[in-house]
Amino acid sequence: MTIRKGYVDTRDGQVHYRVCPGAGPALVFLHKTASSSAMWEQVMRALSGRYHMVALDTPGFGGSFDPVDVPDVGYYCEVFTQALDGLGLERFHLCGHHTGASAAVQMAAQAPARVRSLAMFGPVQMTAGEREAFRERFSGAIFPRADGGHLQETWDYLAALGADRSLELHHRELLDTVRAWRGRAMAYAAVWEQDFPALYAQVACPVLLMAARDDVLWPFLERARAEHPGARAVAVDGANFEPDLDPEGVVAALRNFLARTEP
Repeated sequence: MTIRKGYVDTRDGQVHYRVCPGAGPALVFLHKTASSSAMWEQVMRALSGRYHMVALDTPGFGGSFDPVDVPDVGYYCEVFTQALDGLGLERFHLCGHHTGASAAVQMAAQAPARVRSLAMFGPVQMTAGEREAFRERFSGAIFPRADGGHLQETWDYLAALGADRSLELHHRELLDTVRAWRGRAMAYAAVWEQDFPALYAQVACPVLLMAARDDVLWPFLERARAEHPGARAVAVDGANFEPDLDPEGVVAALRNFLARTEP
């Protein structure tokens, strides 16, 4: 099945998306910082035919518009909701990775009638103190520099997160991260201010949690599973790039989970 690209209008600008049409239930993907919807292509191809899949580019990332300001994660949720309305998706399964998981949990908590199930890579099930520790490590932008040094800095940053296991992935993520140097700082600032545990406690739909053991958010996977009745937790591979580096494991976990949620 061919993955097509398009744009949908929202109040503040156009959101870029990838779509893999299908006759089944809608499945929406939200990417991590500072990737784009390209990170979901392998998973979408493997699941093609069973679901109508849409992967959105977050404002400030990929092909989407650049926001003037991002006051909180709720802003992303509002834009995503407008985009999904424009695409005619009223009810859907929702899957988010890292920053995408933070937006997904808020959407599931605040719009339970729309979100059929929630799958998250790297749930931010942290205390306020833990969020502050992560803020110190993941916050600032890597500013463009005339000597091009920001390209090497970004390349090395991504390598430390595991992108260097695939040259193609490493190169793609470099381009996405350099493009999103403003959006990256805005997204992280919003994520570290969000009270993820409070929103997570409100989620009533079925929940799947995933992470690789070398994902920076792996330490919070079991905590998130223990704190939500019925949540399923699955260890996959691929460091912080699971859908790219372990698509087989990710697809198997999603297929099993989604099959259990269907009537």
